[in-house]
Amino acid sequence: MTVHGKMEIDLEIRAPADKFHDVFSCRPHHISNMSTDKIHGVDLHDGDWGKAGSVVSWSYTHDGETKVAKEVIEAIDDEKNSTTFRVIEGDLMKLYKNFVLVVQATPKEGGGSVVHWTLEYEKLSEEVTEPYSLLQFCVHVSKDMDLHLMEQ
Repeated sequence: MTVHGKMEIDLEIRAPADKFHDVFSCRPHHISNMSTDKIHGVDLHDGDWGKAGSVVSWSYTHDGETKVAKEVIEAIDDEKNSTTFRVIEGDLMKLYKNFVLVVQATPKEGGGSVVHWTLEYEKLSEEVTEPYSLLQFCVHVSKDMDLHLMEQ
C-alpha cells in the first residue's frame, strides 16, 4: 500500500549521448519537430534554455489525449549527460503529488548510447495506477529523437 514509486528503463539508441543530451537539456523545444505525433510544443516560461531553474511547458498527446505539463528543470549535468525535470503543474498533477523525470544518455563502446529514464513519483491515492504508459511514452519519444538525430 504505497503511494511512492520509482520506475526505470534503459534503451539503446544509435545517436551519440552528447547530441541526445543537448536536445533535452538545451533545446527541448526542438523535440516537437522530432516526435510530431507525441510532442506538440515546448515553451519557455521563465529562465533560459539550457539553464537549471528554468520553467518549461510541454503540450503532448499521451494515451490518446492532449495534455500539458509545466516543469522546472532541476538539474543539468553535462558530464553525465543527465537532465532532471520536476512537474509543477498540468495533467499529471491531477494524479500525483510529486513527479520527477530524469533522462540520462551514456555513450556505448563502439558508438551509440544507452538512454536511461527514471520516473519518481508520489501518487495522490493508492487507486492511481502506476505510470507504465508514460514510461513507454518516454521510450517512444527517445526513439523518434534518435531517428531524427541520425538523419542529420
